[in-house]
Amino acid sequence: MSTAALSVFIRSVGVHAPERKLTNDDLSKIVDTNDEWIKTRSGISERRIAGPNENPSDMGAKAAAHALQNAGLNPADIDLLIVATMTPDVPFPSTACLLQAKLGLRRDIPAFDVSAACSGFVFALQVGTDMLRSGRYRRALVVGAEKLSNVIDWQDRTTCVLFGDGAGAAVIEATETPGVGILGNLLGSDGVNAELIHCVAGGSAKPATAQTMADREHCLRMNGKEVFKLAVRVMSESCQRVLAQCGVSSDEVAWFIPHQANYRILEAVASQLNVGLDRFPSNLDRYGNTSAASIPLALEEAWRNGKIKHGDLVLLVAFGSGLTWGATLLRWHEPRR
Repeated sequence: MSTAALSVFIRSVGVHAPERKLTNDDLSKIVDTNDEWIKTRSGISERRIAGPNENPSDMGAKAAAHALQNAGLNPADIDLLIVATMTPDVPFPSTACLLQAKLGLRRDIPAFDVSAACSGFVFALQVGTDMLRSGRYRRALVVGAEKLSNVIDWQDRTTCVLFGDGAGAAVIEATETPGVGILGNLLGSDGVNAELIHCVAGGSAKPATAQTMADREHCLRMNGKEVFKLAVRVMSESCQRVLAQCGVSSDEVAWFIPHQANYRILEAVASQLNVGLDRFPSNLDRYGNTSAASIPLALEEAWRNGKIKHGDLVLLVAFGSGLTWGATLLRWHEPRR
């Protein structure tokens, strides 16, 4: 296969969500909150919570197996595995290596993690795309898997109501068919504002102690007001810039698949782009914010429900801790089997 003009497209997607549902009414028994307060501020009604023995690698393996089944492929057909997660099973080895073993992928392929929080799937998708375009690999699995319930402060009503667990995966493939798949992308980071969404302890800078545990410094901390403003601005600008990069207008895009963080953010981004909110598929009400898993979860649902069709222009956009952000424009391609 010539590398001069390789395209890379999403061949299939797959998902996995834990069985347990945690509703707003359930949360009202844990912290001082209620269904109306949560819905008004976020649009979330319930979220999925993984079991004590259900790790990101387990959820990711199930999502990846689903994607392989949808693609009509076997584990032996995969040449590369990239996992986006901010909640790895363990600090090392990578969640990707654990998932590789659980899925039964070949033992001679590269498998590694990408840490870009809620933007992780978009980052991993671009890394995988560039590696496939090199001609050294033909097919890759890109997985977003998160167990945020283990890093949430269940005494903080401003954050514990927002997040859930889950996984999503995509099989991406190189092809010589021009003008399909990933058309353009934009990635960015701003470490100056890292403390707007961060975790204080648990790394080598501040290792775990009895005191850090007692102070709940291993939990996610977020300045919601500032994050909201930055997310709206950066996601809108990212969409505009990647559209300009590709010479495409927002009117030509069939579907915008945003990171599912907060329904008010989706409304504001749609308004900034002068695009109807009906072109922003959302499952936020049922899953909450699943970080790197949120875009593949929403993408798979839109595809499974028949919204996304062959030839549609689809724009993925995300914003997360780091701070990080990214947007990817693609033309949906369903090859003949």
